[in-house]
Amino acid sequence: MSQRIVLASNNAGKIREMNAILMSHDMNVIAQSEFGIPEAEETGLTFVENAILKARNAAQHSGLPAIADDSGIEVDALQGRPGIYSARFAGVGASDQDNLQKLLVELKDVTSEQRSARFQCLMVYMRHANDPTPIICQGTWEGQILTQPSGENGFGYDPVFFVPTHHCSSAELAAEVKNTISHRAQALQQLVKAL
Repeated sequence: MSQRIVLASNNAGKIREMNAILMSHDMNVIAQSEFGIPEAEETGLTFVENAILKARNAAQHSGLPAIADDSGIEVDALQGRPGIYSARFAGVGASDQDNLQKLLVELKDVTSEQRSARFQCLMVYMRHANDPTPIICQGTWEGQILTQPSGENGFGYDPVFFVPTHHCSSAELAAEVKNTISHRAQALQQLVKAL
């Protein structure tokens, strides 16, 4: 019987991605929304702090082990911004499109050589809400910010994230390719090994 794990996210794109990777490992990831779990307040100042807050909240409300990730994009020309504020870069409740447009506006005068960026994913697994030793995994995916969006796949900043190894944006990659090389895929693969 597959192990039930609550995923501390209501992001449909994330849930799809994680289930595609974890299904083959006999893990059944259930979105926290299925338990009516309220979203944790992301008051941490780092990806890892926010991931722990989210995992603890989900484990506490569900009584199940929990996985949470906090991820975002770091742009060198912006001193690592938007970072932990990636999902709300254009303000609380901003859409992916709003965030993406704000990023492009902030980088409008930055040359292509200086548009280096990376997606970071910090993933946390907690056996229960009081787990004193959560498993913490990190995935980093290097790339560059394009001057305009390209591609229809993925979500978030995928349309403007150029993947040098594949000569296209993350949003132009097939899901099965992205699910083997992305920051989230890297962190999940480490987590699967650790479990």
